[in-house]
This record gives sequence, structure tokens and C-alpha cells, in this order.
Amino acid sequence: MCAARKLPAKQKRAIELLLRLKRLYPDATCSLDYETPMQLMVATILSAQCTDMRVNLVTPELFRRFPDAESMAGADLSEIETLVKSTGFYRNKAKNIQAACRMIMTEFGGNVPQVMEELLKLPGVARKTANVVLANAFGINMGVTVDTHVKRLSYRLGLTKHTDPIRIERDLMKLLPQPDWENWSIRVIYHGRAVCMARKPQCDRCDLADLCPSATLAEKPLAIPEPDDLAITPEHPTPAIDPPATNLNLVGK
Repeated sequence: MCAARKLPAKQKRAIELLLRLKRLYPDATCSLDYETPMQLMVATILSAQCTDMRVNLVTPELFRRFPDAESMAGADLSEIETLVKSTGFYRNKAKNIQAACRMIMTEFGGNVPQVMEELLKLPGVARKTANVVLANAFGINMGVTVDTHVKRLSYRLGLTKHTDPIRIERDLMKLLPQPDWENWSIRVIYHGRAVCMARKPQCDRCDLADLCPSATLAEKPLAIPEPDDLAITPEHPTPAIDPPATNLNLVGK
């Protein structure tokens, strides 16, 4: 049996931030509309440099015409381009979506793969899209989704000094329990849209301000919890990129 160990200060703060975000956004879910893993993959590809709201306006007709990988793989590329044009960079997105669906048909039996390494082989799928699909379509937390909100807020909250999404992801994986990796991303996205906006963060009404080194509040105490029971033990072996998961039992909305 592994001996319990005390959490480092930064990890205590990260976990308190996670707990507060869960209380603030208890019903937060992926904001993209989809019915199948393939549709989630497509919607996430379309969300690059585009709002989820815009993507959700585009995908109903796209998925009505091409509801699965087989139909998308055999579609006229120009029709896909027309349907996704308003999401921006539509030619490249349409090409990648169709190429990914063709690979799903030829190499994965028509099913979106459930392994990170296999997902990353698909055109247009990098770690952000792969993490979204694995966590939300299959309930598999293999990493932390780092979009523009997660990148911005994780830096402002002092949880990373990096700007590269891969390095940010590694930092967050070391600080947060693995079952909550996607919980963190979804709730940070909600908070980034509602309170911690890019141009004018609303620090005066932010429930995380006392834990945020970037908050513009006078005489702001740093409230890092010190409960005796905040101890963790390694639970899973360490993957190549993933740090050990923890047994903090914080999963859930």
C-alpha cells in the first residue's frame, strides 16, 4: 500500500480551483451538438478558429446530409465546403473531415478509434480534438483539452508558464486528478466565456480571484486550502505523456 503524501501548494490551489469551478458550473457539458463520436469529431474540427455557437448552426444540415463516416467519405467535397463555409478555413476543414472519414472507413472498420495514437493518425485531428472525442464520446480521459480559453485561464491562474498547448497540457495533467481532466477543461471554458474574458476579465465578480495571481484586486489574500485529508497516492502507471492519476474522487459534475 502506497503511503499518502501531502499535495504541493500549486496542486492544492489547482484542486481548490477545480472544486470551485464544479460548484459554479455544476451542469456544464460539451457545448457542441452531436449524436455520435464521428459527429463530435467533425464538430470539433469545425470549431477551430470558430465559435461553438456557429458550429452548432452549421452541423444540423451537415449531419442531416452526411450523418456517418460512410456518407461523409463518399460526399462531393464541394458540397461539404458549401455547408461548412461559415465556420472559416472551410476548404481545409472540409478536406480534412472527408479524409478523416475515409480513413475511418478503410482502416478502422467505420468506427472512430478509441485510442489516442490512432485518433492522431486522422487528418485534421490533433490532441485537442482527440481529447474532446475520447472524453466526451467514450468517457476516456487521456489528456486535458487545451483550447483558447483553457490556454488563457491556465496561464492567468498561474498553473503554467507556457503558451504551447502541449506543454500547458502536461502541466495541468500533473496538477489535476485524471478523472477530472475533462471536467476542468469544460468548466474553465464556461468561466472564460462568462467572467474571465480575454480583453476585459471581470476580476471584481470572479469567485476564483483570491486564488488567481493575475486578479486585479487590492490586498487580495491567496486562499490555498490546508485540509489534512488532501493527500494523494499513485493509482495508475504513468503513460508516456501522462502523469500518475490520483484517487481524489473529484469526478462528476
